[in-house]
Order: sequence, then structure tokens, then C-alpha cells
Amino acid sequence: MKKSTHKFFRFFVRLILGLIARVEVAGFQNLPSGGFVIAANHIGRLDAALAYYVLDRPDIIMVVAEKYEKYAIFRWLVKLTNGMFVDRYNSDIHAIRETLRRLQQGQVFTITPEGTRSKSGNLIEAKPGGTYLAWKAGVPVVPVALTGTEDAIVIERLKHFKRLKVKIVAGQPFILPPVKGKDRDAAMLQYTDEVMCRIAALLPSERRGVYTENPRLKELLNHQIGSGNLPIG
Repeated sequence: MKKSTHKFFRFFVRLILGLIARVEVAGFQNLPSGGFVIAANHIGRLDAALAYYVLDRPDIIMVVAEKYEKYAIFRWLVKLTNGMFVDRYNSDIHAIRETLRRLQQGQVFTITPEGTRSKSGNLIEAKPGGTYLAWKAGVPVVPVALTGTEDAIVIERLKHFKRLKVKIVAGQPFILPPVKGKDRDAAMLQYTDEVMCRIAALLPSERRGVYTENPRLKELLNHQIGSGNLPIG
């Protein structure tokens, strides 16, 4: 995205969100330099705009599900942001190659490993596709937890002229190690669990969904308690 276009778009996003929501942001002071992947939970349509709220970078890689390509507003938005449509249900080789190319150039890619919005607002089982891209590019992953953007809550609060209460919390960046001596598919499942458990550790306990009893999440929470770094609830 051109810098001038980015500035206008980001100004517009921050203006609208500032009018309809109180946005609390935490943990973004230690972002990696260069290319990295933001992995977040997905609870509402408003989620896509949040990257432009917190990141002052013109090189965010916007990816939009193929089902929205039939709408003119989304085609315009994708063109404006230099984004791309992606087929969520088949191997979209073009999108994969283009995303990897941009990541290796130092751009930022936001993924929602769950692949679709959680209607309950709680974590649902993730798919390994987004994790594969982060691993293949060899760039850091930044786990991010979102609350307050659930579609039902957004509609209900705005209908009664109440501002939303949105939290965007980033965890520590980490890198998925090379796969050595193990099946790649099994490794991607393990790495996907790692990403999701790191997101879950940043969420309130009632929002951790299918990862609530995951042993890796319990390890992460015990580490947070020992270090005094508790999840935000």
C-alpha cells in the first residue's frame, strides 16, 4: 500500500473505532523488526480492521476469504490495501507463494488460525494452514488475543448507542523451529497447538474454549504465574 493511502486508511480506521469503541491495547511495545506473523483469535467481522488500528505500517498483508469477492466493496478494499482473496478450503498456491514472498521481503501478515469466526467468542479448533506459512517463512509469530468484537455484542451495543469495549493484547514473539526427523504434518499440528495455546494464555479463562485443558496451555499459564506475567482478564 502506498504511504499516502496507508495514512488515510489508518486515519479512517482509527477515527471510526475511536467513535464506536474504547480500545485497550497492550503488549505491542516489543514487536519484531522486519517481517512477522500476527496470529489472533477470530470473533467478529471487526477483527480485520484492528491490525490497522495498532500497526503503523503500510506493508500489512490483507487476506480476505474468497466468499467476499462477489461484493464490490470488498473488491475495492482489497485493491486499496494491496491485499488478496484466498480460497480457504483448497490449496491456493498463488496466495501461498505471494504471502511467502511478501513475508520474506519484511512485510507483516495477520492470520486467524481458526479459519472462521467463533460464534460463541470462545476458541475453536484451529487449522494448520496459517501456521505453515509462518513456519515456512521462518519469521517470528506474535500471538494476539481479541475480546469485545463479537458480532452479536457489536450489534447489540451499537443498537443502544453504547461504545464497545475492545481489548487487543499481544504476547511475546516466538519462532517455530525447523522440522527435524519428524513428519511435517504432525509437526504442523503441534505448532498450531503451540500458537493457539499462546493466544489462549492471553485470553480470559472463559474464552479459552477447546484449548482450556490442553497441557501446553497449562505449562504456559504456570510460567506466567511464576514470572508474575498474568493473562489479562
